[in-house]
Amino acid sequence: MKNKNENKEKNPLLLLKRLLSYIVKNYKLACFMVVVCILVSALTTLCGTLFIQKLIDNYIVPLTQMAVPDYSPLAQALLKLVAIFAVGVLCSYGYNRIMVNVGQGTMKKLRTEMFTNMESLPIRYFDTHAHGDIMSIYTNDVDTLRQMISQSIPQLINSSITIIGVLASMIILNIPLTLLTLVLVGLMLVVTKKATGMSGKYFVKQQKNLGEVNGFIEEMMGGQKVVKVFCHEEENMERFDKINEELCDSSYNANKFANILGPINAQIGNISYVIIAIAGGALALGGVGGFTLGGLASFLTFNKSLNMPINQVSMQFNSIIMALAGGERIFRLLDETPEVDDGYVTLVNAVKDGGTIKESEKRTGMWAWKHYHKDTGITDYKELKGDVVFDDVDFGYNPDKIVLHNIKMFAEPGQKIAFVGSTGAGKTTITNLINRFYDIQDGKIRYDGININKIKKSDLRKSLGIVLQDTHLFTGTVMENIRYGKLDATDEEVYAAAKLANADSFITKLSDGYNAHR
Repeated sequence: MKNKNENKEKNPLLLLKRLLSYIVKNYKLACFMVVVCILVSALTTLCGTLFIQKLIDNYIVPLTQMAVPDYSPLAQALLKLVAIFAVGVLCSYGYNRIMVNVGQGTMKKLRTEMFTNMESLPIRYFDTHAHGDIMSIYTNDVDTLRQMISQSIPQLINSSITIIGVLASMIILNIPLTLLTLVLVGLMLVVTKKATGMSGKYFVKQQKNLGEVNGFIEEMMGGQKVVKVFCHEEENMERFDKINEELCDSSYNANKFANILGPINAQIGNISYVIIAIAGGALALGGVGGFTLGGLASFLTFNKSLNMPINQVSMQFNSIIMALAGGERIFRLLDETPEVDDGYVTLVNAVKDGGTIKESEKRTGMWAWKHYHKDTGITDYKELKGDVVFDDVDFGYNPDKIVLHNIKMFAEPGQKIAFVGSTGAGKTTITNLINRFYDIQDGKIRYDGININKIKKSDLRKSLGIVLQDTHLFTGTVMENIRYGKLDATDEEVYAAAKLANADSFITKLSDGYNAHR
């Protein structure tokens, strides 16, 4: 069965749509308030720019012609403008503050969903993905999304509203100058498309290389004893230099094209400003179409106001591309198919009543398999004893390459069995099959006469005791680590377990005993 994430398209627009729908789904009201605040903030900016024309044509020019200037109308207009700008400042602060909550809240939900889904994935996933690469998704990739949500998206919305409002105002002021401005804006867009296209593929590669570097470092940290024993420091440094060089190369190329975009667009904007100033000055001085100096001043301000958001949008594209590269990795993890469990036989507390096994709601010290037969509608109980049978089992980590052929073996309750063989012969693999860490390709494994495919995985694993080859201590106290096998165990039960494992003697010698931290 193909993983459902393999069918997900890598189209950036689809990724962006999915991310936006994820944000809106969880923060409908907040997103609505952000759009409203951005709209009001942009409109206040437009009002300020349009006021320049009124300031010159309706106030300054008439004042210069008065014998006794009356400044009260100008003062009233300025007070209104101050009030409008104050509203704009409050709205600007409001949407930025809201986006902080939206950004951090979204990151929290994403991390929670990623971890929840990761815990449901089969062991095969962790065998085929570097742990450091997975960690990179939680850190680097999530952080790129945070930056896009809190900065890039609001900036895009703000810039889009500003551009629409500015264009409408420019058309009202002077259509020929507007057309001339749009020609130069088109040049900006062409440059932006070229630069973002070149940087985009390198930003995607950068996130991949960053995951590889993190994976390698994590691997080296975990295997440092082995490295030291075999004196492989130099070889590992050479390997690290190689993957680090690849990361440096992709980051350099990504930022090279990204960083030149801003200065180029800024200079195109300056050229546009000069051209409009010359052409508009000629129109204003010639009185063509009733165009005034006040209109020219407002139009030049609009020209700057148009070029600035376009330049900002072009700069945000790089952050968005990098975030979408990280988003693709995040959603790929979220879309990984959880471990399938079709088992229906469960492990229950049981008692014997006249030779008949019955289910008990209380802990009895006796366990039984509760087996519901769909064909007959009958439920029977079989005592847990630990009888294991491999019946002509075939298995391969890759279905196309079988590594265990026709395995036939049995282990009766109370029997001690040792698997003896060379490294890679399949000793550990067989124990992993009993736990259903992997599913077999052919044959049957029976546990107390029941096909283990019919047993619910959690109940199957609960019935087994395993001492792993590699010991792992979780962050916390010694007592918490011992209690990991039974989270509701009392302190007395923990002490008893430690004494049974002959660990109590050295635990009590620790500075904090059972409360000593890892």
